[in-house]
Amino acid sequence: MRSVTVYCSSSTALEPHFANAARAVGQELARRGLTLVYGGGSIGLMGEAARAAKAAGGRVLGVITKQLLNLEQGWNGCDEMIVVDTMRERKRLLEEHGDAFLILPGGLGTYEEFFEILVGRYLQNHQKPIGVVNDHCYYDPMVALIDHGIEHRFIRPAVKQLLRIHPDPLHLIDFLLSPPATPVAIGDCLPMGGEGDSPRRRGERGA
Repeated sequence: MRSVTVYCSSSTALEPHFANAARAVGQELARRGLTLVYGGGSIGLMGEAARAAKAAGGRVLGVITKQLLNLEQGWNGCDEMIVVDTMRERKRLLEEHGDAFLILPGGLGTYEEFFEILVGRYLQNHQKPIGVVNDHCYYDPMVALIDHGIEHRFIRPAVKQLLRIHPDPLHLIDFLLSPPATPVAIGDCLPMGGEGDSPRRRGERGA
């Protein structure tokens, strides 16, 4: 493994403690000789992770759109900055340049990127490991949402085997670098492959 794509917030209005995990990620990726691939911004958790990686001697690759170059204040400290026209192209390059994915707390854009990567994983468009940093329980509602979908059979339980959710970013980097687990079959993840009746019917039987 040579690189990890990190998805995270560019907001400047965050509680200060969220920056600690972002800095830890940047430092640890650099320590392990891994390139940090990210959205190219200089503010929010993006900036924290990138500056920490660079300060620790790591390589940083940014990918940003022309539209967001000023809004997210593209960071000129990147070893390489790729400026593209569209978000679709940005997301494609972020996916292609990373050998694994790490999701730090973020907003709608980060949620979108995470779910797109997860769906791509269970459709077997890629086989790259996915880690979610549940810093200060930020992603508890998202975990509950996925569990809710599983309970009502919109999501297959096997999907949860395709990622690791943990509060410690260093634990997750170890996970990303560990030997891959037994592959999960695409048929175990697709919702149309579910069997059995509905939760309501089970409740009526007293199950």
